[in-house]
Amino acid sequence: MTGAAAGRRRVAWEPFDGNAVRARRRRTVAVSCAVVRVLCGLFATVLVARIVLVFGLADPANGVAEFVRGFAAGVSLGFDGLFTPSGAKAGVLIDNGLAAIVWLGIGALATMLIRRFAFPRPDESC
Repeated sequence: MTGAAAGRRRVAWEPFDGNAVRARRRRTVAVSCAVVRVLCGLFATVLVARIVLVFGLADPANGVAEFVRGFAAGVSLGFDGLFTPSGAKAGVLIDNGLAAIVWLGIGALATMLIRRFAFPRPDESC
């Protein structure tokens, strides 16, 4: 035996460590919920940035404005052009604002469901 294998003993049976399994599950659920929250928050932030750029009269030919407009169109959940108020700014505010609120709701619902299914009993929640 050479290297790292020389210091390890082969064990035919390892005892079950329930605390380690619960800790690993808690850690996995926490990371999963954090990823969902970050992604949904990012999508909502991009939609709000689109509203700010439209109300701030940003130059539509600017690279940042084009990127935000394209990204917002991709995450608008079909709300783009859903409402047709008299002004274009009001339409962007309602459509993108509603989509941002829905993204935040999706994130909250997804994290609640992840936690509920990962920790079915109340004594195991993190």
